[in-house]
Amino acid sequence: MNTAKIIIILVIICSIYLMGCGDKKTETPDVQKKDTTSKTQQNQDQTKMKEDTLKVKKDDTTKTTDKSEESDIVVLKTSMGEIEIELYSKDAPKHAANFKKLVSEKFYDGTTFHRVITGFMIQGGDPNSKDADKSNDGQGGPGYTVPAEIKMKHEKGSVAAARLGDQANPKRESSGSQFYIVTGEASHLDGQYTVFGKVIKGMDIALKIEKVEKDGADNPVKKVTIEKAYFKKK
Repeated sequence: MNTAKIIIILVIICSIYLMGCGDKKTETPDVQKKDTTSKTQQNQDQTKMKEDTLKVKKDDTTKTTDKSEESDIVVLKTSMGEIEIELYSKDAPKHAANFKKLVSEKFYDGTTFHRVITGFMIQGGDPNSKDADKSNDGQGGPGYTVPAEIKMKHEKGSVAAARLGDQANPKRESSGSQFYIVTGEASHLDGQYTVFGKVIKGMDIALKIEKVEKDGADNPVKKVTIEKAYFKKK
């Protein structure tokens, strides 16, 4: 074998070896890119999970805070002054809880005392009373009733739930939102209606409201509005 042939063979062997090395180097970056993408995706997923967890915790905290602001003392800021009511959460828990729910939802804001009778009571809580049409006042509500919790007596300042009469309502279930404040003698209602609270401040305002000028349906000629109902801070 002459020198020229040996050189040619060596050149061919070196070329084959270099080609093999080049292929291996080409594959490596692709594999590393896939690994990097996978790790990046995992990091993004973990970050999203952390953000979602923080969001849930934040939402839970907000709900807890809103709930913690509730109390058994509700203030009715009327167009004639403020009335403070203490709810009977132990003696009428369903009614107290429902009243709190409606206050939290601002259900009573803008409603009026649509029926007032001197020496007897003032009644409000009907969403129909928010509009200018007085003909439907006393007929509205949130669309549900509350099971009777008849226990407490009617005294001056007592807060009780209105309801339909026995003939249409033999279980004596209460209106979902309408209530009345006793301003005079109402002992004849004992054992028939659910008393769920009592005025602890602002009874003078309730007495002023009962004396306003009324039309033939005992509805004040000039609206007496509950501008805002809110919880008194603990």
